[in-house]
Amino acid sequence: MKSTAKGSKKFWNFSPAFLGANLLVALVISLGSFAKCIATGEGYRDLTREILISFVMSSTLSYGGFLMEDYFDRTISWIQYPVKRLILECLCYFLYVFCTSIVIIFLFQFFVTETFTLNNIPWNRLVSWTGFPMKISFVILFILISRSFLMEWRTAAIESEQLKTERFAQQYQSLKDQLNPHFLFNSLNVLSNLVYENPDTAAKFIRQLSGIYRYVLEVQQEELVTLKQELGFAENFLSLQKIRFEESLQYRIQVDGNAAGSLPPLSLQLLLENAIKHNVASMEMPLRIDIELVNDQLIVKNNLQPKSSLPDDSTGVGLANISKRYALLSEDRISVSNDGGYFVVTLPLLKVQEQATPASVKYVYTK
Repeated sequence: MKSTAKGSKKFWNFSPAFLGANLLVALVISLGSFAKCIATGEGYRDLTREILISFVMSSTLSYGGFLMEDYFDRTISWIQYPVKRLILECLCYFLYVFCTSIVIIFLFQFFVTETFTLNNIPWNRLVSWTGFPMKISFVILFILISRSFLMEWRTAAIESEQLKTERFAQQYQSLKDQLNPHFLFNSLNVLSNLVYENPDTAAKFIRQLSGIYRYVLEVQQEELVTLKQELGFAENFLSLQKIRFEESLQYRIQVDGNAAGSLPPLSLQLLLENAIKHNVASMEMPLRIDIELVNDQLIVKNNLQPKSSLPDDSTGVGLANISKRYALLSEDRISVSNDGGYFVVTLPLLKVQEQATPASVKYVYTK
């Protein structure tokens, strides 16, 4: 991941802000020498020279630092190679500071102050005078590295969150896509039996099936539906199954009509289909299904009377589908128990809360 540092170029490309900031730095550095300059009798002239070399030095060091930071942002990522980036950037910048500062000091002392000639160049003094610029370079480098690292880390965090959101959305959509063919396949199986056994009942079944499938299509693109919608679907679905099983199927829905909350769409359909598919339903052994709301948790319960032989696709696909969808939407998890002669599935109700973010608006699902 490479950062281009586009926003910084407007600042360090000799903009008024860049020049003004370096002039301010030069004034601050020169103030330390102001009293000494006044005492020599040539105070203002020496102060002007001090400001000039400080301004040139500050501009050169900061401009080179920005250029170097921009180059490394495009070539070596902080996220992928943090140690390599830190070592190379520090070495290159310190080498740059040493070379440029000694050149600036040499030119200033030779042309402006004329403290030496080409025949008696004081190399030891020139090298010692680079000590202060080298100290300043530590501050500049710390600021540049901190800024660059934080910007790249922020960019990486935003991109990672976007990728995670997109991946979750794709996973969730693929899970929902399993529902339509699953529901249609089971309904057609039931209808194929009714057509031969009771044509009138089959016609009634088709009418109710069309209404139910309309709901399936309506919630296809939804992540959550209200409890009221899902209970309405469950009532229609069980009524439809009642056409087929008559008194062999008994059900009870005991939920306050004003109850609030949401569920992943068609969660109840999967649970009800599982109960009917896995258990015997006859006049002698009727299948009983209860749906009730307890402490913001929807409980779906049926009496256990397993069939002696189950279809090959009886592998818990429905429960796995619901569990995965809950995992993508919330920290809450479904609960499944099999004791006391009953099979019980508990679905936590989810509440949708909008949360504003700098980039977009996303939904947080909490219990």
